[in-house]
Formats: sequence, C-alpha cells, structure tokens
Amino acid sequence: MSAKKTGSKTVTVQQIASPLRREPSQRQTLIGLGLNKMRRTRTLEDTPAVRGMIGKVAHLVRVVDEA
Repeated sequence: MSAKKTGSKTVTVQQIASPLRREPSQRQTLIGLGLNKMRRTRTLEDTPAVRGMIGKVAHLVRVVDEA
C-alpha cells in the first residue's frame, strides 16, 4: 500500500496532541496511522479505513493537506 501511486488520492495528517491519558485504542490508532510523536506528519492513501482512523482520533490530529 503506497501513497505515492499516480492517480491515487492522499491525505496528510499531523499529530497535534499527546496520547497520554487517552484510551489505549486511541494510542494504537495513532500508531496505525504512523504517528506516535508530537508534530510528526504522515502522507497516507485516502481510503475509508484511513478516514475512519482519523475520525477516531480527530482531537489528536489535524489534516494538513488533501490531494
């Protein structure tokens, strides 16, 4: 699963809050997105699964760019 395929939509997310004192499932969701440190950004393929993960931790991340 590569986000660098031509023609595929991508979404860039940045972690803006710490997962400390959050539910363990939220921490695992951040790790699943490739985020586990503050201000780390990842460009991911824009799929319903990734959108659902972003929605679950919306208070911990922000969408930087949608392409």
